[in-house]
Amino acid sequence: MTTGIIVQARMGSSRLPGKVMQDLAGAPALERLFERLRRVNGAPLIVLATTTMAGDDVIADYVSASPDIKLWRGSEQDVLKRYADAARHFDIDPIVRITSDCPLMEPTCIEAVLSAYHALPGCQYADNVVPRTFPHGYDVQALSRGALEAADREATLPADREHVGPFVIRHAERFPAAHVTSSGVPCADLRITLDYPEDLILIRAIYESLYPINHDFGLNEILALREKNPTLFKVNQSRAIYG
Repeated sequence: MTTGIIVQARMGSSRLPGKVMQDLAGAPALERLFERLRRVNGAPLIVLATTTMAGDDVIADYVSASPDIKLWRGSEQDVLKRYADAARHFDIDPIVRITSDCPLMEPTCIEAVLSAYHALPGCQYADNVVPRTFPHGYDVQALSRGALEAADREATLPADREHVGPFVIRHAERFPAAHVTSSGVPCADLRITLDYPEDLILIRAIYESLYPINHDFGLNEILALREKNPTLFKVNQSRAIYG
């Protein structure tokens, strides 16, 4: 078995259709995420898990042209099964879950969650979400293969099937968990996830400002940009509160 990052993606977002293929500094958002995932220490396997819907052929075709990214196609609505099937097919354990609406993902966030996962004896789940100290858009979850398999077998609630982690989180007595918090300035108020048109405006502006200077820019540079141009970061403020 090998550590793997499974990224879920589809074209059919109701709030921002085709968001994963939106241009960010000359490349699709999906490619910008892949660039960041490739920098994770240990070079975990990267799998893009999309659906079998014809509308997602564009994602499958794009990934097929990237020899270092594996492709899995599965259920559109049953994301939990899509993850479990992908983990079985590629023999992944543990499984890092990333959503494709995180094109600013910090590789160090993934490394920190995996470190916490391996540091806790018997750990079955780890995240950096509870309590939230990182920006929206830096969410990382790591699950053991056993926990993912159990969830796939037993979970029946629609929310459990759609969001992968809730069943495991709710049964903490069965699945010991570790939680990572930021060692820097808490940034829970910062929304840099790609879900609405306003998010695209902000993330595109971040890439246009920072990517030409440093392809590996991170949170410190984003925060410095916010300090310099606070008005820009208000563009999706209502979504940060209500979205």
